[in-house]
Amino acid sequence: MSALRTELIGLSTSYGTDIAFQRDDVYRKNKRLVVFDMDSTLIYQEVIDEIARHAGVVEQVSAITEAAMNGEIDFKESLRRRVALLNGTSVGVLENVKQILTFTEGARFLCRALKKLGFKLAVISGGFMPLALYVKAELGLDYAFANQLEVSSDGLTLTGKTIGPIVDGIRKAELLDVIAQAEGLSLKQVIAVGDGANDLWMLNKASLGIAFNAKPRVQEQARARINQKSLKYVLTLLGYSEQDMEELGANN
Repeated sequence: MSALRTELIGLSTSYGTDIAFQRDDVYRKNKRLVVFDMDSTLIYQEVIDEIARHAGVVEQVSAITEAAMNGEIDFKESLRRRVALLNGTSVGVLENVKQILTFTEGARFLCRALKKLGFKLAVISGGFMPLALYVKAELGLDYAFANQLEVSSDGLTLTGKTIGPIVDGIRKAELLDVIAQAEGLSLKQVIAVGDGANDLWMLNKASLGIAFNAKPRVQEQARARINQKSLKYVLTLLGYSEQDMEELGANN
């Protein structure tokens, strides 16, 4: 099966199409929870890069972000380095970033359709809570987890540190498990969608892990891949046709 999967991935790459290899059992038709990464998955931007742009340190932060997403630097260390560069930045930058966030094509449609079908939805991000909560509210998600930035005692600036456990790859998988347990679901009923190296743990924890326009290393290791512009094609992997999608989109 592993050899066949490798061969199919090679064919999909050669012909510029997507092939997903799934076990056809009762749980393929009985998924109930979808967990999304945020940056470059539900939204186009990398949030920390946008904060850094306002802080005037975007080039330094972007270089560390890229290395982390490619798996070249441990995520915790990369986050520590990037957040440290934000020391002294006004907390108002978070509101500014909210205004420029662009949702990925198909994100709103997919989330509305999944809610119609009775799914629970979550975002688990290596980014930051104020922005994860904004995305949760905009897309009607049920859960949001992300890192918490420490603020100065006067509440005006960022200190360059985070508070609480770092949401790295391992933590993402743990939180996926916690949400599934809270909802009384088996991991066989869970889907995860992400693009970066720190998403691999949750992609492998879920019964269906989808690499969405992902980095090469992630595409190689994830069990399913989507290299299309729109997130709506997550529905295709669940067995829904274009006609089904039209029906799900009616009256939205």
